[in-house]
Amino acid sequence: MAEQVEERSERKKKGQISGLQVMFATMLAISLILAINFTSRIAANQPLQQALDRVQAEIAQLRIEQSDLIDQRDYVQSDAYVEAWARSDGRMVRPGEILIVPMPVGGNVNTAEPTEENLTPFTPIETTPPRPDPWQLWWALFFDTPPPEF
Repeated sequence: MAEQVEERSERKKKGQISGLQVMFATMLAISLILAINFTSRIAANQPLQQALDRVQAEIAQLRIEQSDLIDQRDYVQSDAYVEAWARSDGRMVRPGEILIVPMPVGGNVNTAEPTEENLTPFTPIETTPPRPDPWQLWWALFFDTPPPEF
């Protein structure tokens, strides 16, 4: 035992490293590596968290917009909307009611008869595009150019 004490004191004097010091240095190095790894993961996670927050805010805004659109769709499909449209834009009346359309008053207030100046010529309005001739359809199918004009 005295010899072991002498060996230890000699090692300490010579500057040799003991097994306990090596183990402590190893554990310190491993914990330092883990701490650096952990902080780098936290730093890498912050832009992802910001992107997640932006996406969640956009999702919340889109859900509000969706609910507004669903409410509007339900109102447009209801009888109340049809009746409101028929009375305002459609200028329709219920049986027994009279439709009154205000007319601008001109220079002659007492004239109930329309004059030729007040009348506008009737022009038919086409609601569908004109149908092309069959040969024009065949031309468009065979060639990628518009048909010639004769």
